[in-house]
Amino acid sequence: MSALSLIRSDPQPARIAPLARLPVFLKLDGRRVLVAGASAAAAWKAELLAAAGAQVDVYAPDPGMELLAVAGGRCGVVNVHVRSWAAEDFTGAAIAVGACEDDGEAARFAAAARAAGVAVNVIDRPAFCDFAFGAIVNRSPLVIGVSTDGAAPVFAQAIRARLETLIPHGFARWAEAAARWRPRVQALGRALAARFWEKFTVAAVARAHVDPSEQDFQTLLAATNGEHSTAGAIIVIAPDDPELLTLRALRALQAADVILFDRAVGAPILDFARREARRMLIGPSEQDTSNKQSDHQTSMVALARAGRRVVRLVGADAASLARVDDEIAACRAASVTVEVVPAILPPQGEGGERSEPGGRISRRLRKEI
Repeated sequence: MSALSLIRSDPQPARIAPLARLPVFLKLDGRRVLVAGASAAAAWKAELLAAAGAQVDVYAPDPGMELLAVAGGRCGVVNVHVRSWAAEDFTGAAIAVGACEDDGEAARFAAAARAAGVAVNVIDRPAFCDFAFGAIVNRSPLVIGVSTDGAAPVFAQAIRARLETLIPHGFARWAEAAARWRPRVQALGRALAARFWEKFTVAAVARAHVDPSEQDFQTLLAATNGEHSTAGAIIVIAPDDPELLTLRALRALQAADVILFDRAVGAPILDFARREARRMLIGPSEQDTSNKQSDHQTSMVALARAGRRVVRLVGADAASLARVDDEIAACRAASVTVEVVPAILPPQGEGGERSEPGGRISRRLRKEI
């Protein structure tokens, strides 16, 4: 029986809230795209698509100077056809973008694209769009897109501007290094690769100004191989307010392979977890008396020994915290290392007192914290 099979498959909250748009990054290298129109917006879209590696065919009966300048700067990549688009022009296109003067033209353009099986965007006319362009932060190959589903483009641009100030340009060099090193890292195996990328991220943030070299790779590799790789689990105490999560707690949730959580943990806390992590709802309920605490302890130990990075996410209520003592004891008895990450205490109340999360914390758990 596998470690995962020891845990009941209980209903779980959704891993992600509903999305107005699905952010998707298209690979357009060498692929043909169609742009219709001669406006400044059409010229910008042609330049953007060319920067993504596309072969851009622009159809414009009266191309302006800006469009011609874009084509001249990317000769052979942006080709201007001095005529209106035709239905047959959509054949073989990956996507189509139109700068249309009115809804009638937009409807005809969108219909022609869809008839040819081509996803379409009509600039500034979301009702006719299959996809949207977001505001872009370019640290390629690290690329960030921001979208408000057309509700507030100025807001999206403001967020992009803020991100520009927060994300060093040197991240582009570290992302390029990640692409070069990835085959060698993946050959290390799943567990070691995960630890390598954790150390890589810390190094990239701390040394964004440095152009990473082969020596940096060897240093990170040595640190990864030198880690003491005993089985272990992390117990994270979840506050009621997700903004009170500590940086240690966030790192644990982002690195977890399996997250065991009880009913006292709110969905906003789980939103911070790594999307690929297996989430398991544990803990007794009035409806399910077979969901035993001893089974959860056995599961934690089995998962850790199987090489999974286990996070036990426990609510900051008294009942949940009381059960943690037994889980710590079970892990200790099985020689499984346990780290406890406490929650941030809530702000002081009017009386100037602050209460421990969940009321009284047991002596054992207090010692672990």
